[in-house]
Amino acid sequence: MGAAPVVTDLFRQLLRRHAAAVVVITAPGQPPAGFTATSFTSVSLDPPLVSFCLAHTASAWPAVAAADLVAVHVLTQEQEHVARTFSTRGIDRFATHGAWRPGPEGVPLLDGVLARIVCRVVRRVEAGDHSIVLAAPEIGEHHDDLGATPLVYHDGHYAHLRRAA
Repeated sequence: MGAAPVVTDLFRQLLRRHAAAVVVITAPGQPPAGFTATSFTSVSLDPPLVSFCLAHTASAWPAVAAADLVAVHVLTQEQEHVARTFSTRGIDRFATHGAWRPGPEGVPLLDGVLARIVCRVVRRVEAGDHSIVLAAPEIGEHHDDLGATPLVYHDGHYAHLRRAA
């Protein structure tokens, strides 16, 4: 394993080695916005804070930039089709998905997810061609089946976790 300067192509290759849970983040608006992300993470337990990143060029950015509330939906391994829908350009993602309802302040809530966290945006931090959105969880719920597993993204592909025996 040889060390090399981190240039764009190497940076992408390095990041492909990292596995991440797949979420769909939604924001209210006319129309509402939603997108698939792997950049979601916990930031702090006290106070509770989470974060995600979004490119300024993303179609969802104007809605996320203006939103007071967003919803983070952790997808189950059976929801790869949801991840693909919310990452497809040029379609009405909510009409294509169909299984959602308006939540607090109009934030779209997707049905059947592993976990859902409605969060109040507390700060947006510019970071290169993206913004890091920091948000405080306000309402949460999770799937009743504690054996359900998340959808994961690794090496450019959706993957499923195997539970240890």
